[in-house]
Amino acid sequence: MNNPITVIGGGLAGLTAAIAAAETGVPVRLHEAHQTLGGRGRATQPPHVAHEGAHVFYADGPHYTWLKERGFVAGLGWPGLGDAVTACFRADGELRRLPPIGMLRAQLRKRMTAPVDLDFHTWATGHWGERTATQLANAISVTTYDADTGRLSAAFVWGLFQRVYGPAVPAVRWVRGGWQRTIDRMADRARELGVVIETGARVDTLPTDGPVIVATDLDSARRLLGDDSLQGTSGFAALLDIAVPRDRRDRFLVFDLDGGGFHECYSAQDDSVAPAGESLFQLQMPVRVGESRDAAQQRLGAFADLAVPDWRSRNTFHRTSTSKKRTGALDLPGTTWRDRPAVDRGDGVYLAGDMVAAPGMRGEISINSAIAAAAAAVADARKAARARTESA
Repeated sequence: MNNPITVIGGGLAGLTAAIAAAETGVPVRLHEAHQTLGGRGRATQPPHVAHEGAHVFYADGPHYTWLKERGFVAGLGWPGLGDAVTACFRADGELRRLPPIGMLRAQLRKRMTAPVDLDFHTWATGHWGERTATQLANAISVTTYDADTGRLSAAFVWGLFQRVYGPAVPAVRWVRGGWQRTIDRMADRARELGVVIETGARVDTLPTDGPVIVATDLDSARRLLGDDSLQGTSGFAALLDIAVPRDRRDRFLVFDLDGGGFHECYSAQDDSVAPAGESLFQLQMPVRVGESRDAAQQRLGAFADLAVPDWRSRNTFHRTSTSKKRTGALDLPGTTWRDRPAVDRGDGVYLAGDMVAAPGMRGEISINSAIAAAAAAVADARKAARARTESA
């Protein structure tokens, strides 16, 4: 087979596509514009290993099965019981051990379904009242990074809510080393399979010598393909990483029902991400419409004051950033994941990433779309090889 499959982008989607295609024996080459692989899975260098977003994996979907079968998520860490005790919710400006009664009632409605064509706030208000509807939407902002999660499709938000807060046993998993460890393992596996990887190699025009998988963010894919239809809705959040000496006052996990923020300690289940005796926290706060980044960071800092008392004078590591259009696809009323940009773009070009037509949330969309893109690209490559053989 002379013509390889070309993968453009070396993040989670690109590495998944390259591995899935190379496992079939088809030659693959991968181009990454940056000097290092990983995309949003990259992390800061030790001793404080901070990622762009959450470090967690959910083990209840086909994406995780694919990762687990290949050993990419081996070596899990777990928080201790003492850490779990400090998990809490912010409601009406105060931290509390249990969520409000309205949220508890919603959590138990496992068999309830929500409509696709109605916004979540309207639908939830009809069942539990406006205050609870707002709290439910803010509770799931941890997965949407959106300050107005209530405006999204009721079916979309309710599915996420039930997955994260429902009565089933939580499927959260923490890989020691975080996403960076998984990315490193994937890169090693790709090279073992013979994938030709070129970093610092930006691609401005599509190759014409075989199937192409574009595994970039949607804006980059739109420019590369010259396709203005490649549009999507995503979140916008302020991020804050903090490391401090361990202190019993610090909270392990806080869901912010007032503003949609989220706080988690990652060193509790993975002591490799911070120096001995320190805790590493990551917090996020969705940016409101018309709000400046500085204002969002101020709200986030005030949230951190509750979760990590006196962190401003205690911190040994401190990093702020924002994440915009980098937080996975969000479905507006009347749409589902099937209405997002299709994986198959025609003429042997395929799309993979966290905002295309594949199920899941955030990185899961990247993996599921990349596997689908790889299967289609391999079929194309084999079809072309057969045609060459028959014409020879």
